[in-house]
Amino acid sequence: MRDILIAAALIFVFAAMALAAPSATGGRKDRSSLPITIKSNELTTDNKGKAAVFSGKVVAKQGDITIYAEKVTINYGDKKGEVEKITADGSVRIVQENRIGTAAHAVYDSRDGRITLTGSPKVMQAGDTLSGESITYFVDEDRSVISGGVNNRVEAVIQPPDKKNNAVPR
Repeated sequence: MRDILIAAALIFVFAAMALAAPSATGGRKDRSSLPITIKSNELTTDNKGKAAVFSGKVVAKQGDITIYAEKVTINYGDKKGEVEKITADGSVRIVQENRIGTAAHAVYDSRDGRITLTGSPKVMQAGDTLSGESITYFVDEDRSVISGGVNNRVEAVIQPPDKKNNAVPR
């Protein structure tokens, strides 16, 4: 169970990095000391397969970050507490303060330090939006790449400063 909680903590690292923006207090908050709550309709663990699957209306919350998805799968590494990959599927929504990230599918790969949102991904903050075919955030490099793909283009909508104060993400 402790391994599940450690992995769940990484979900929130995943969420914070996916949104790639500092908090209103001027920097990312240290969430490691905050409790984690994960609710789902079902939890299946497979120690031999090194996986835990939360399914059915998953809501994972720590501090000011909440992740919603239909299913969250955590794949463990060989070392105790090591997480190789976290996958969120089905109506993924990551909410932190006035930032919202949405996608059909999200993957955090710890070996590559990469978070990828696919399936109509969009990140919104204060009326500004970014979207494309995929949004990838490289954690160690603090950089993002938004790809348009073959049939889709990258789109950025940036509101004038006077409209940002009144905008609420949906």
